[in-house]
Amino acid sequence: MRKNYLRELLQADKPTLGTHAFSSWPTIFELIGHSGAFDYVEFSGEYAPFDLYALENLGRAVELFPNFSGMIKVDQEPRTHLAVRALCSGFQSVLFADVRTVADAVECVQAVRAETPTTGGRHGVALSREVGVVLEAGSPAFVQAMEDAIVAIMIEKKEAVENLESILSVKGIDMVQFGPSDFSLSSGLVGQRSHPAIREAEEHMIKVALQKGIAPRVEVHEPKQAERYLGLGVKHFCIGWDVRILFNWWKENGNAMRSMLGEVAGGSQAGTSY
Repeated sequence: MRKNYLRELLQADKPTLGTHAFSSWPTIFELIGHSGAFDYVEFSGEYAPFDLYALENLGRAVELFPNFSGMIKVDQEPRTHLAVRALCSGFQSVLFADVRTVADAVECVQAVRAETPTTGGRHGVALSREVGVVLEAGSPAFVQAMEDAIVAIMIEKKEAVENLESILSVKGIDMVQFGPSDFSLSSGLVGQRSHPAIREAEEHMIKVALQKGIAPRVEVHEPKQAERYLGLGVKHFCIGWDVRILFNWWKENGNAMRSMLGEVAGGSQAGTSY
């Protein structure tokens, strides 16, 4: 079984850095790995189209780099199916969206852990690529790999913040992230991501997570946004989205070129073909 690099970093209490990808083209994962800048890549499967073949190919791309790992963000339903299939494909971390209650949190942990009397999970034996299909299926190494898999959950609903202490007391949760957009939606503060109540809820989540020994993770668009969170004790970040990077480049450079071409059309070279 392949080592879980992200688990090693968490156990060593070291900072971690990831980035997001919507694309299921494995070469994008390879490029992120080649950069040498990231500990893992999160495939944002809650938002992106993909099939089960894509998951296996993304798993293969991640495995090209020894100090690199793959995470997937999955929908609230069917969370167990998606988590199991991603782990079977070679992903080693799962970020569960839309957790609201203790029961939800327990279900997330059980989806990842092996189904043994001691681990209490619901992940059974499968002839899948993470165990070499037929090499280590149902072995002690498989059980340990599922114990090492990272369980991350989103705290993004008003109900989840109200149940925060109980949710973060569930054994097996490794990372937690606040979702300001969904929290603003469920709190009746639609679109007000910077509202004081939202910032207060986020800081409360970070404080409780640190008290319980759970790693709080924060998403940022650019490095300077991390400064505030570093002051709060956060050292786990995921920066950038491939779709946003592309959009910003297209918008900035496309408009710059359009402006230049407009100047050409309106100046002495008007009528020039391009």
